[in-house]
Amino acid sequence: MIITRELLAQKLIAYLQHDSTLAQLVSWAEDAMMDAAFDPSHHDTVRSIIGRLGVADVRAFGLTWEESEDMLRRLGFTVRLEIMAA
Repeated sequence: MIITRELLAQKLIAYLQHDSTLAQLVSWAEDAMMDAAFDPSHHDTVRSIIGRLGVADVRAFGLTWEESEDMLRRLGFTVRLEIMAA
């Protein structure tokens, strides 16, 4: 499997939208680091972000909203948050 910036963004967005858990995101990132290839045109960025996500379940590293937003920006995406009354 080749990990593209779009696929990586989809995984991160799914986590931020609560469609996947942090444990699932971390597990996917760990597997990707061991078994996947990275899109050559964005290799360093994709590899760096996946490496960071792979340790996001460690208390000392965590994963903040700001980091997630920065990761998506580095992947070429803009984050827009919409909040509505329930």
